[in-house]
Parts: sequence; structure tokens; C-alpha cells
Amino acid sequence: MAGFDSAAIAEWRRYGKVPIAAGLGYSMGVIHVYCLGAFMEPLQNEFGWSRAEASVGLTIVGMAAAAAALPIGLMVDRLGPRRVGLTGVILMAAAFALLGSATGSMTNWILLWALLAFASFWVQTTVWTSAVASRFESSRGFAFAVTLSGGSLAAAVFPPLATVFIGEWGWRAAFLVLGALWGLLVLTVVWLFFRGAQDEKARDLPESAPAAPIPAREAVVVELPGLTLGEGLRSVTFYKLLIAAGLFAFTTLGVVVHLVPILRDAGAEPLAAAGAASLVGVFSIVGRLGIGVLLDRFSGRLVGACAYLVPILGGALLLFDGGNPVSQTAAAALFGLTLGAEVDVIAYLASRYFGLKNFGGLFGGLVAALSLGTAFGPLAAGATSDHFGGYSNFLILTMLLMGASSLALASLKAPPDWTTDAQAPVTAATDPRP
Repeated sequence: MAGFDSAAIAEWRRYGKVPIAAGLGYSMGVIHVYCLGAFMEPLQNEFGWSRAEASVGLTIVGMAAAAAALPIGLMVDRLGPRRVGLTGVILMAAAFALLGSATGSMTNWILLWALLAFASFWVQTTVWTSAVASRFESSRGFAFAVTLSGGSLAAAVFPPLATVFIGEWGWRAAFLVLGALWGLLVLTVVWLFFRGAQDEKARDLPESAPAAPIPAREAVVVELPGLTLGEGLRSVTFYKLLIAAGLFAFTTLGVVVHLVPILRDAGAEPLAAAGAASLVGVFSIVGRLGIGVLLDRFSGRLVGACAYLVPILGGALLLFDGGNPVSQTAAAALFGLTLGAEVDVIAYLASRYFGLKNFGGLFGGLVAALSLGTAFGPLAAGATSDHFGGYSNFLILTMLLMGASSLALASLKAPPDWTTDAQAPVTAATDPRP
């Protein structure tokens, strides 16, 4: 499918602000992930914590997000993404700012992260991608890329910004200022420009009325096409995507969260390490936009399989030549390119294989795998460093598991064509194993 045909141009003219607003919303949902590396050393110095103890918050958030992913997805399908997203931005900004009140007690630290975990429910990827999927058909891959570039923006901006704030005002004030300023920016943009087709249905139609048509095609349909929740959960495709998503998040997010400590261990100065880590964000923007164009033009499963091989090269550079500044820069760029592809690929493939009828719920199930990976990957990376005195073993594991993720995506069959029937293809109803 052409990435920028007349239908795609029409979609962007009408709904182009939605992915941009969704992207900023998504950045709010990952602020804790990309800031934590900059805060690790100050926390260790003040409280005497290990890196695994400093990282435990991500485990709490990830496990809670995994448990809530499917219910939040169903809530988005019912209430619309706008209401959920606005609530989440406010809660997330407040919870992140409260991390600056840590006392040094692990009980207090866990409670603060439990509050952030609850806030993160409302800003999960499902919220932002559901609205975008309902507005874009011809250019959905690129629209997802723009949306999820909010994560790339976060990876590029938050490490150096947090480092500067910590240097100027200390780590406590840095949590407060960063949460307040970024939260206000995101809340304003989401309030003004973020609305999906589901929001119009929830606002304008009675509960018993049929769902709104897909605006991007301006076709008269009875409901959004796709599998039922049960059909999707029973499909082989769902579990292949689940495996690919979970293994990616466990390994690659584990490396990215610990990239500043990895580079510091290799001899880089604090600002140099933060600068190299910020390249993850810069290159993930390139990766996301490039992957978005490729997904609209070529086989999504093959594009994803190739993209998931890239971290193997980055891991090899850090493993065998990690002390070289050039290798550090190249590795950060490679991890960034794939970090720009992980959620994009999973969200795009979910929308193509499952349709939009229950996209929130089904993609929420896949977000659970991403959340579990995010929960345990950084913790495992920190524990590896504490136990073995370095990250070499975790880098080897990353290379092996990313190969398995790539194979899971490459083995997918061709997706159904949901545009041929507004309800759902007959084959999908009779055989829920796309």
C-alpha cells in the first residue's frame, strides 16, 4: 500500500493533529523510564542503594501495568481514549513529581512507585494508539510512528534535561520541576487536539446506538471491523506477538534504562554518558518514522522481523568494544533505531491482524507483555551488574532473545483484509487464527 497516496494525504489534512497530540501524551507515559538512569547515581549516593534497588520502581510499574493493560484497553473501547488520556496526564505528572519526596526507606520508595503505577494505567500505549487507529487507514503505519515518536522525544530530552536539573537544583527539585512543566505542556496539547472516533461515539450516541463509522474512509459502516475479544485471544498470532513484545521489552528496555550506567562503567563522564544516551531518542525518531513508512509499503511482519535484529549489533558493540566512544555512539544509535520500532510494529500488526472492533482490549493484552518486559528487564540488568560486576551477561542474553523475537514475527501468516467487509471477513469469524 502506498504510504502517501491521496487517501493518506486526506487523512493527514483532516486528522494530522491527533498523532502529534497522542505523541506528547505517550511521552508522559514513559517519563519515568527514560529519566531513571539520570537519577540512579544521586539516589545511590544519598541512600546507599544498589542499582537493582534504585530500579525496583520500574518493576512495580511494569507488573501493575501488565495487570491493568487489558481492563484499560476495554475501558478505552467503551469510554473513548480522550477521557482516559486526560485523566492519566494529570495523575502521571503528580505521581512523578512526588518521587522527589523519597526518604531513603525502601518502603517509602515502593509506595511512591505504587502511586506512579496507578497513574501509568491511564497513559498506556493503548490509549494513544486507539485514537490514531480510528482516524487513519491508508497511512496508519506512519501515523503510529508519529504517535510513538513521543517515546523517542522522551528518550532524547529527558536524560540531559534531568541531568541539568539535578546539577542545578538537586534530584528532589528535578523530579518536581520536570513533572510539573512537562505535565502542563502535555495536558494543554491533549486537551486541545486529542480525540478519536470512539470519543465522538461516546459523546454523541446513546449506548445502544451503532458505533461511529471510520472517518478516514468516510464510509457508512455498522461498526468498526475486526475480531471479537475471544477470537483474538484464541489466535496463534496473538501469542506470537505477545512473545515478540515481551522479549523485546525485557532485553532492549533493560539495556536502554541502564545505558547511562553502562557507559559510565566503561569510563564515560556523566554528561558524555547522558549525551550518548540521548542519541537513543534522536535515532528512535528516525527509526519510528522510517519504520512507519516501511510498514505502509511492505509486509509488516517482515519489516518487524528485520527491525528486531538491529539490537544484536548494538549489543555486540557494547560487549566487545564498549570502552570506545565511537562504539558507544554507534550502539546508542542502533538501540535507538530499534526502540523506534518496537511498539510501532506490535501496534500496527495488531490493528491489521485483529481489526479495530476490539483493538483496545487486544492490544492491551499485548501491552501487558511489554509492561512485564519493562518491569523485569531493567531489574534483571541491574541485578546482573550487582552480581557479576558488569552488564556483559545481560548483553549476551539481549542478543539471543532478540533473535527469538525476530523469528516470532517472521513466522506470522498474511493478515486478513478488513476493508473488504465493514463487519469482519468470514474467514476471521470461522477461523480465529489469522
